[in-house]
Amino acid sequence: MKIERYGKINEVIPLPPLTEIQVDSFTKALQANVPPSKRENIGLQAAFKETFPIEEGEKGRGLVLDFLEYRLGEPPFDQDECREKDLTYQAPLYAKLLLVHKDTGLLKEDEVFLGDLPLMTQDGSFIVNGADRVIVSQIHRSPGVYFTADQTRPGRFVASVIPLPKRGPWIDLEFEQSGVVVMKVNKKKFPLALLLRVLGFTAETLSKELADYPDLLPGLLEAQFRGTKALEMGVDEALLKLFTELRPGDPPKRDKAITYLHSLLSDPRRYDLGEAGKYKAQQKLGIQLSGRMLIRFENGEFKDEALLPVLKYLFALQSGEPGYEADDIDHLGNRRIRTVGELLADQFRVGLSRLARGVRERMLLGSPESATPAKLVNNRPLVAAIREFFGRSQLSQFKDQTNPLSELRHKRRISALGPGGLTRERAGFDVRDVHRTHYGRICPIETPEGANIGLISSLASFGRINDLGFILTPYRKVINGRVTDQVDFMTATEEDRYAIAQANTPLKPDGHFDTQQVVVRKKGEPMVMRPEEVEYMDVSPKQIFSVNTNLIPFLEHDDANRALMGSNMQAQAVPLLRAQSPVVMTGVEERVVRDSLTSLYSPVDGVVEYVDGSKILVRGEDKGLYEFNLRRFVRSNQGTALDQRPRVSKGQKVRKGDLLADGPASEEGYLALGQNILLAIMPFDGYNYEDAIVISEDLLRRDFYTSVHIERYEIEARDTKLGPERITRDIPNLSEAALRDLDEDGVVRIGAEVKAGDILVGRTSFKGETEPTPEERLLRSIFGEKARDVKDTSLRVPPGEGGIVVRTLRLRRGDPGVELKPGVREVVRVYVAQKRKLQVGDKLANRHGNKGVVSKILPPEDMPHMPDGTPVDIVLNPLGVPSRMNLGQILETHLGLAGYELGLKFITPVFDGITEEEIKQLLGKAFDKKWEARTQAGFGLDNREREVLARAAKLGLVSAEASEVEQLREVFQQGKSVLYDGRTGEPIEAPIVVGVMYIMKLYHMVEDKMHARSTGPYSLITQQPLGGKAQFGGQRFGEMEVWALEAYGAAHTLQEILTIKSDDIEGRNAAYEAVVKGEDVPEASVPESFRVLVKELQSLGLDVETYDENSRNLDIFEGLASRR
Repeated sequence: MKIERYGKINEVIPLPPLTEIQVDSFTKALQANVPPSKRENIGLQAAFKETFPIEEGEKGRGLVLDFLEYRLGEPPFDQDECREKDLTYQAPLYAKLLLVHKDTGLLKEDEVFLGDLPLMTQDGSFIVNGADRVIVSQIHRSPGVYFTADQTRPGRFVASVIPLPKRGPWIDLEFEQSGVVVMKVNKKKFPLALLLRVLGFTAETLSKELADYPDLLPGLLEAQFRGTKALEMGVDEALLKLFTELRPGDPPKRDKAITYLHSLLSDPRRYDLGEAGKYKAQQKLGIQLSGRMLIRFENGEFKDEALLPVLKYLFALQSGEPGYEADDIDHLGNRRIRTVGELLADQFRVGLSRLARGVRERMLLGSPESATPAKLVNNRPLVAAIREFFGRSQLSQFKDQTNPLSELRHKRRISALGPGGLTRERAGFDVRDVHRTHYGRICPIETPEGANIGLISSLASFGRINDLGFILTPYRKVINGRVTDQVDFMTATEEDRYAIAQANTPLKPDGHFDTQQVVVRKKGEPMVMRPEEVEYMDVSPKQIFSVNTNLIPFLEHDDANRALMGSNMQAQAVPLLRAQSPVVMTGVEERVVRDSLTSLYSPVDGVVEYVDGSKILVRGEDKGLYEFNLRRFVRSNQGTALDQRPRVSKGQKVRKGDLLADGPASEEGYLALGQNILLAIMPFDGYNYEDAIVISEDLLRRDFYTSVHIERYEIEARDTKLGPERITRDIPNLSEAALRDLDEDGVVRIGAEVKAGDILVGRTSFKGETEPTPEERLLRSIFGEKARDVKDTSLRVPPGEGGIVVRTLRLRRGDPGVELKPGVREVVRVYVAQKRKLQVGDKLANRHGNKGVVSKILPPEDMPHMPDGTPVDIVLNPLGVPSRMNLGQILETHLGLAGYELGLKFITPVFDGITEEEIKQLLGKAFDKKWEARTQAGFGLDNREREVLARAAKLGLVSAEASEVEQLREVFQQGKSVLYDGRTGEPIEAPIVVGVMYIMKLYHMVEDKMHARSTGPYSLITQQPLGGKAQFGGQRFGEMEVWALEAYGAAHTLQEILTIKSDDIEGRNAAYEAVVKGEDVPEASVPESFRVLVKELQSLGLDVETYDENSRNLDIFEGLASRR
């Protein structure tokens, strides 16, 4: 199909690789392919360098363990095998360590195994215990120096020095009411002058340094500590006074005080601003720092690094000096991203420090002579820390594999939650809000709707992350009013210096601006400038939005709230059996499929030698033969099918990068999340009330919206106290019919159709030993122990599920690479696939946030139809459009109609797409083609069409003077058509919007939600039925529902609900028996919750007694075992 491309803006750079935020970060942290001598001091290397050398403190035993280099081995299993056997895709990590005896100078070198490190797959995810997971990047306040307005005292400012998370205390400098400058560390407060005195400052030096601020100086110089002027003390006296303030319980000794202050503020292992913090502090204060600390410790005394400059800035800000301003903490120059590599290295550092503690203990225990690196190092703490991070961290998430787009979006996620981040409850409006610096860095549209709104966001499509963790966005350089092709990536702080023009500013062919006045923004403020004053220009309108949002055509006509829903719902679209790419695209569709790595592309130029449903062979020009195995019906994390279908034929020439096979939700390499549907927008007998959707049965017949879902069922055979469980076909008390699909081992055969209650895997377990009856004793003495009874504990299909068995897998203890839980002999897995057609209750949505539930499926002959007899497939409610202000869907429908009639597809990029005028022209062209075909077939205007046109002319919808054909053309150009009611054959009185819209089926399917309970499990304490489908629970009849029945006076119904249908144990058993025997249901007795209430009151020391209507004392606990 021919694709027409609209869009006037020439993009100078393509989208960057969409998973680079994950892949680059991990590669840099690991540096696996870099020779050890050339490794930079980042990631794992930095963690090693900071932890080692490990010294043992006691005199006379001088052992030092130092680190030389590390290397990664080969992963023992490939990715598919890891998924199959529930293993982690990982490689062994070895470190070369050197043990030095200080006294003897003896050296021992050893390579020590430090555990396995999970590896990233090519697409940017991890496989942990057989499941794909993604590490989400975290956004947090960058370390550095900040100056903010004091919340408690208006007009005063506070300076805060923030180190890396868990790498030192926060320090605040603020003014007291009296004007004294105090410093806060670890919730302790003392005059700043005290610390300055420890650093060797005197009243004279400070007066000289801060002479410009005479009003604020006394608060520093006159500050007293416990009756003595701080700056008049000796250095040692000040140090001891400071120590007693920070550690009130400890005896004040000089060496102790030095050690404590050193570890608190000047030990690089304990206090670290990080590279980003150092950079921010230097930028803010305009100084050069030697280390990443505020104060340094040299030759037995403390020296100042940055404390005085911080104080100077605070004084300047407080006295209102021009050029000094408070910081905006939500500015993206002050927030940075911690990507996978950094998060992993941090966790690695935690593991290493625990390992180092163990090494020090072992150094003290054994004899120094026999010690070797291998004996000293126990890798357990490190292994545990890494396992903890991948398995339990809030940022390590189960990968969203619903479709290729949701995978990509998950990897580009940025979360403010997680360890060291915010919590939902504490986060206010400011943190969640869109900030001007989000432009080109974080998408202003894509974020969840619930409690996490604004805390979880998405990286903008051109966004990148620099080495310090700040988000960069590209801009084109403008020189003397001419836009060049030079592209510079800038952080938010750098961008604030320049005037930047928008991407859609008109340009002449030579690159000069086409207007005398150019609209630009500087520091987020819009203004107008002359062309030669402009310094940069946006690269593309796409750069503002995330990948998801860039897939919405006519985004510029949609309200942001609905665009948000559209962005989020695309990630919930289920891949369909017949993938169809949209008629109206935005141009990002191809990149999404390519970068998600779910489809298959040729890595070389060559010729296809062989194709079938499961593999493709390509003979490269280098004469090498490349084999590609296709993934067929693999279950994704969400139960959708990951399936690859060949797109090449034998003998076909392919170039490097050409598509070989389409993955899920991809058609010819274009993202295909839904289907192009011919629809009408009109009310339909109330069936599309409140966003409900009427669809034609024809969609089901043509297999539109049919998707494949694969469910995995698993059963274990364990060794129990009573004897081993067995996977077997030999199950007691079952008919041959129930076993017909099981093979000789008791596992269901592939291809069997199973429904709820059918056996998938036969299993027998031994019954608990009971006192045998005389007959059983006789049988046992005849047949021996074998007759000890076994019970059927087979794996059955749960209620409401079923399908076709597509795969079975049996893992036994002792098989290579199989690790089973203790006590488990074998595990059997069965994969059951379902073809799900669209049904009433399923959720459909388009890309503009219009969503609804199928309410009625009509035969096609009852649907409204066009004059040529074509019935529409869906009828949407027009009331869903005006109040929601997502007009993009209407324009998409119009353009879709033109595409449908002309056999075209369109690419219309966001904010740079096709205009209404161009759509009108295309519709005119489509009408001419259609009318010509109609007249050639001998069909003129129908009288009923004339009536509709006459009515439209009366209402002023078409010009009354024009001829009837012209009127019809006018109607068509408005994207409307005369429609006939399929049930009566009468025309609908006005022209109706008809066109083609791209509609997706979402993951919320009614089949997964339908549920009913007859009898089932009960809660242990209250004896009430459990809740929820997973527990096979009942429906809650709550407080308000009780009021409703009380209002109706339905006493018997209410009593039944509150007793025998809930927690009256005797009553419900008696009722069940009565129903089975066909007798009347007996009266209810005492519900269990009443007994619980009585016990609760008795536990409070209240005496509760119960009486019947004749005032006779009742014992409601009669016959129950005493609960002592």
